[in-house]
Amino acid sequence: MKKIIVMLLLPMVFLSCISVSGLQIPTTRTKPGLDERTIIAGLKEALNIGTKNAVKYVSRTDGYFKNVRIKIPMPKELSDVDKVLRRFGLGKKVDEFVETMNRGAEKAAPEAVDIFVDAISQMTVSDGIGILRGADNAATRYFENKTRSRLYNVFLPIVKKVLDKVGVTSLYKFIVEAYNKFSGGKRISFDIDAYVTNKALDGLFIMVGDEEKKIRKDPAARVTDLLRKVFG
Repeated sequence: MKKIIVMLLLPMVFLSCISVSGLQIPTTRTKPGLDERTIIAGLKEALNIGTKNAVKYVSRTDGYFKNVRIKIPMPKELSDVDKVLRRFGLGKKVDEFVETMNRGAEKAAPEAVDIFVDAISQMTVSDGIGILRGADNAATRYFENKTRSRLYNVFLPIVKKVLDKVGVTSLYKFIVEAYNKFSGGKRISFDIDAYVTNKALDGLFIMVGDEEKKIRKDPAARVTDLLRKVFG
């Protein structure tokens, strides 16, 4: 995956150190003579590439399921269900349930692209400068603040539909009914659609943060004319 750097300095001014996910990287100079709007346009282009890379990664097969950092686990609220069903030889069904939750997230993820692109297109010069001068996770936090609620509303019905299609809903019904049968009267209820939606978004923003780190870390790749104009 090609990488690009967005460590920017406004003309003739050194900005504060910028980083993502705790990685501190000193700023560097952009090409002289560029106005703020051109520099911010370069930042937008870099963020477009980075967010699309993140979505592409999580939406592939095993994008969630085989990434230990973002894999959607059995909900803590269902830990008793997990233990009881494994005790009665139903561990395979529990494992299948976990896998299908992750498959649902992978299938819903592509819907994030248009929302991210829209958020980037609405970024003002002030927003861009705020990201450059901001805290360690300023860019990722910007996206989360701007898009999380919209993404949730878009993801929820998709996740619900996908979970139905890949079998999560029926599996969940099976394991809960099995638990209720074996638990000696203790019953459980849980909103699995909301859980998977929120975990899918958590994982997506982790990967956006990773892409931000790549973007800011490596000065080697200028993959578009605008990036070459801005960054050399």
